[in-house]
Amino acid sequence: MDTIEQLPQNTALAAITSRKSIRGFLPDTIPAQLLHTLLQTASRAPSGSNIQPWKVHVVSGQARDALSAALLDAFHASTPNQCEYQYYPKEWREPYLARRRENGWSLYNILGIQKGDKAAMQRQHARNFEFFDAPVVLFVTLDSDMEQGSWLDTGMFIQNIMIAARALGLHTCPQVALVNYPAIVKQHLAISAEQTLVCGISLGYEDTSNPANNLVTTRVPLEEFVTFHE
Repeated sequence: MDTIEQLPQNTALAAITSRKSIRGFLPDTIPAQLLHTLLQTASRAPSGSNIQPWKVHVVSGQARDALSAALLDAFHASTPNQCEYQYYPKEWREPYLARRRENGWSLYNILGIQKGDKAAMQRQHARNFEFFDAPVVLFVTLDSDMEQGSWLDTGMFIQNIMIAARALGLHTCPQVALVNYPAIVKQHLAISAEQTLVCGISLGYEDTSNPANNLVTTRVPLEEFVTFHE
């Protein structure tokens, strides 16, 4: 069997393995036709009975800047997290706690942020609400009366967005932090109260000079999550 390194670089596998969370984008504008192609392609994601439950708000230009400013104000005012659903476990346990800590400290080490430097950590966290300088941010929503199956469907749609972005020379950063203040987002984007904000996705071209983009996250070996039955 071919290894990932041996596979042709124009394959879907290459798009998947080159995907990473970008935390530093170039300001370059994304052509409207490229955005249309991206979302049209992503819409081929599967969904139960083909109900296609997801919705997307594409935010750029002045709307992007105004929303960013409002979210930053809320963050700097220490506004409590008001995410409309529970993303992380209420109580962390192993092995997930260790993985989470490894991810966080790997990024901080690259950025030169020392343990206990709360001001630097705060500044880095605030970068979420600047969309890491991405020119476009996507907000994915779901009707609030949808059940777990539709959340799975929407997750596959989000993955399609990120993989299609790589195929088109773009990068992404999926961010649950962007839905921590749903009232602000919904007001700015005129999103109905009957919609649940699932996540935001910063989208653009990678700034390869930004050290944050040097982070390569680890993956556990197959033996830890795969069981073969023969």
